[in-house]
Amino acid sequence: MASHLHLLLRLPAPPTPPLLRLPWPRTVPLPPSRAAPAAPLLRARLFFSSAYASAVRPARARGSSIGGTGEDDSDGEDGGTLVGEDSATFRLGDQRVASWVYFGGILAVVLWGLNVLWIDPATGVGTRFLEAVAAVSHSHEVTMLLLTIIFAIVHSGMANLRETGEKIIGERAYRVMFAGISLPLAVSTVVYFINHRYDGIQLWQVQGISGIHELVWLSSFISFFFLYPSTFNLLEVAAVDKPKFHMWETGIMRITRHPQMVGQVIWCLAHTLWIGNSVAVVASIGLIGHHLFGVWNGDRRLASRYGEAFKVLKKRTSVMPFAAIIDGRQKLPKDYHKEFIRLPYLTITALTLGAYFAHPLMQASSYQLPW
Repeated sequence: MASHLHLLLRLPAPPTPPLLRLPWPRTVPLPPSRAAPAAPLLRARLFFSSAYASAVRPARARGSSIGGTGEDDSDGEDGGTLVGEDSATFRLGDQRVASWVYFGGILAVVLWGLNVLWIDPATGVGTRFLEAVAAVSHSHEVTMLLLTIIFAIVHSGMANLRETGEKIIGERAYRVMFAGISLPLAVSTVVYFINHRYDGIQLWQVQGISGIHELVWLSSFISFFFLYPSTFNLLEVAAVDKPKFHMWETGIMRITRHPQMVGQVIWCLAHTLWIGNSVAVVASIGLIGHHLFGVWNGDRRLASRYGEAFKVLKKRTSVMPFAAIIDGRQKLPKDYHKEFIRLPYLTITALTLGAYFAHPLMQASSYQLPW
C-alpha cells in the first residue's frame, strides 16, 4: 500500500527534485535507516477489491448476450454466453471530450484539496492524525498495523453501506464522500510505509543474491495486471459518470474472480522478500488480510445484487488463479489474448514503468513529510 494502488531493473540516475514542491521547509532530517536500498517497486497503490467495485451496467460483450441459461454452452470461439460484463473495454466513439475535461478538473481540485486539507503540515490535519496513531505505541510495526486496520475498516465499512447511502444522497454524492474519506487514509498509510520500511527488525537479507531483484521486479510488474476491472472506469471512479456496481466476467476475471486480492498478495510477497524486516511483514499481513475479507464480502454483495446470475458466474470462475481453467469450468475462447490487448492494459503497462522510474521522486516527496 497502497491498486491490488497498487518493477524494472534499476538504472542509475542523477539526483532528481521532489515530485511535488510543497510549501513547507525541507529540513526534515533523514534517518540513517532511510538510506537503505529501495525496493524495486515501492508504489502507492489505491486498492479497489471486488468488495468495493463500481456498479453494473449490463452490456453485450463481443456479440454474447447478457443473462444466459446458466449453462456453459461454449463453442470454443466466444467463451459461451456471458452473464456478466466484458471488462477493460474502451471505445473511442463512446467518449465525450467534455467528460474528460470535467475529469481533469475534478482531479486537479482533489489533489489540491488533499494537499491543503491533509498533507501540508501547516494547513492539513494529516500530521496530527499520524501523531495520534503513533502515540498508541513507539513500535513502527504497531503503528503500521493500526494505519492499515483503520483504512480497512473505513473502506470496507463504507462499501457495505453503499447501497443505503446511495439511496439517501445519490450515487455520485456517495462516491465523492467515499473517496474523500478513504483517499487521505490511504495516502497516510503509504507514506508511513515508505518512510519507515527499513526501521523494523531485520529478519533476512537477500538483496545481494543474484536473481532476487529480477524476481521482485517481475512479480511486482505482473501484480499490476491484476487490477479489478472497475478501476479502469475512471469516469465512474471520479463520479463524472454515475457510479455502478459491475459484475465482470471476461479478461482477468477468467483467471481469478478476485484479481485485486491476487495482485495484492503478489506485490506483498515480493516486497516482503526484498525488504525482509518486521515492518514489511506486518504491512503485508494487514493488506492481505484486508483483501481476503474483500473476497468474502465481494462475493456476498454480488450474490445479493445479482442472485442467480452471480451463481452462474461463480460456478465457472475461481478465487484461486487458473483453478477454474484447469478443472474445465472456465473454457477460454480461442482469441482470449485479445481481451488484454486493450487500451486500459496498455495504459497500465506505461504507468507501471513510469512509476518504477519515478521512485526517487516519490520517495523524496515522502521524506519531506514528518510522518
